[in-house]
Amino acid sequence: MKNRLHYFICRGVLSLSLCIVLSSSSYAQHLMFGNDNKLKIEIGVNFGPTFFLGDLGGHAGYGTTFIKDLNVPLTKFMKGAFVSVYPNEWLGFRLAAQYTYIEGQDVIISTNGPNESYRKFRNLDVRSDVWEAYTAVEFFPLMYMHRDEEEYWPKVRPYVFSGVGVFHFNPQGSLTDANGDKTWYDLQPLHTEGQGFAEYPDRKPYKLTQLNIPFGAGIKYFLYNNMNLGLELLYRKTFTDYMDDVSTTYIDPNLFNKYLSPHDANIAIQIYDKSIGVYTRTDPGFQRGNPKNFDAYFSFLFKIGIRLGGNGNDRTAQQRSCPHRF
Repeated sequence: MKNRLHYFICRGVLSLSLCIVLSSSSYAQHLMFGNDNKLKIEIGVNFGPTFFLGDLGGHAGYGTTFIKDLNVPLTKFMKGAFVSVYPNEWLGFRLAAQYTYIEGQDVIISTNGPNESYRKFRNLDVRSDVWEAYTAVEFFPLMYMHRDEEEYWPKVRPYVFSGVGVFHFNPQGSLTDANGDKTWYDLQPLHTEGQGFAEYPDRKPYKLTQLNIPFGAGIKYFLYNNMNLGLELLYRKTFTDYMDDVSTTYIDPNLFNKYLSPHDANIAIQIYDKSIGVYTRTDPGFQRGNPKNFDAYFSFLFKIGIRLGGNGNDRTAQQRSCPHRF
């Protein structure tokens, strides 16, 4: 089922990319000859805080989803760049590339009662670099509603967007020695939940490069005809529960010796179960994560955009010059 989903999403990426290419070709002559309806190209940078939504960490009480279970101390920073193409003022096609970093820690959970105890004592952690690229369609509803009004040219423009992207991650978990020194290890090769083991045929090895669905909303403010500032909420829906390498249940640790090298098996045995205190829920089959919700991450971005060529806001420029139509 997932392979079919990825197939259709890949087709969607190709179709959207083709639309952008065709749109660019269709309006290229306007850009060259200075037509009033010329294509507009905007380049820019964006940066801001990023938040990870996975199985590790969370607040007191039962584990839940989205903002209620967010750990603000683990906020990370995202930075990137984008190119947007606007065939008109209410529709745009965006191509963006970005980098961020995610982290999850059970140790930071506040223990106010028994409901969060198993996550606290589970004592797992994760970190990962995340690289991503995506293409998206931007829609400006107010500009669309006033698309036939020559005098309508607001400085403030809200918008929504959605698209398809690809991202790369590599979860790492830590082990701390007797001296308190922490060492980080790549988790995917350790098969910590039996991914790829014959005893767990439903647990396939996860890929480190996968597709996601970016979507969100934002608002632009035009400082000048060719320059704008923006604020944007960018959410990514993923199709994996292993960005933090935690999803289902504990497995028999003896299987690590069966499938892994002696060195990797030794690390896997230590890192898949780091429970602390009097804790007895790590036997094979007991819950280690929650497979009902895929992992996700989202960002609040500050954007700076520059429009290339021409006067940027053509209608504004026309209003300040002598009329050329009689």
